[in-house]
Amino acid sequence: MSTLRSDALTETSHGPLRVRSVVGLAYDELRAMIVDGRLAPGARVGQAELADALGISRGSVREALRRLAGDGLVEFEVNRGFFVADLGLGRVLERLEVRLHLEPILARLAAERRTEEDLVALRRSVDDERAARTVATAHDASRAFHLAVARATGNDAFHRLIDSLWIADVGRRLLARRRTQPDWQEADVAEHAELLAAIEAGDGDRAETVMREHVASAWRHWSAPQAEQ
Repeated sequence: MSTLRSDALTETSHGPLRVRSVVGLAYDELRAMIVDGRLAPGARVGQAELADALGISRGSVREALRRLAGDGLVEFEVNRGFFVADLGLGRVLERLEVRLHLEPILARLAAERRTEEDLVALRRSVDDERAARTVATAHDASRAFHLAVARATGNDAFHRLIDSLWIADVGRRLLARRRTQPDWQEADVAEHAELLAAIEAGDGDRAETVMREHVASAWRHWSAPQAEQ
């Protein structure tokens, strides 16, 4: 089994972590190291080694790891410690199933509670995705739309939950495969525009229905047998 590499720790973007929320900075740094592959699936995350590399206490590292465990990015094994979780398709499907049941309700709430500021953010993300010319920018605009819907509920806990369920870098890699379908981006934009219209009109029933079918289409695509090949 692989272990935490010292070179991965020396490549931190922040250097020794200081000021602000030390736990938050440690969480951000570790999350980035996991999603960009510097920490491989199955790697054991040594708390003492990590604390020394980041210049923070073991308690702060432990709290950051607990947050990451809550996100499903690391796993804790009794008497063994924390290990980087497998972020393969199986885990993505687990998160997508949660979104399939949660996001239609968020769309309904967004239609009931959205502000003009929320509508501006939603329109911007639709425009950004329509104009996107790369996989990464199309993905990020699509993700931004879903986060904007969650934010429009007026409940920040929903926004944080969708953010944790949809890991940006993993989503980009999957979308790179799905973009082999020539009409994917056009269809995604059209569905987002339809959802935006329902939210703007305050039509909760329509917003819920459109979001359910929208996320279900992604679920069907990735859960199909060929997705495992």
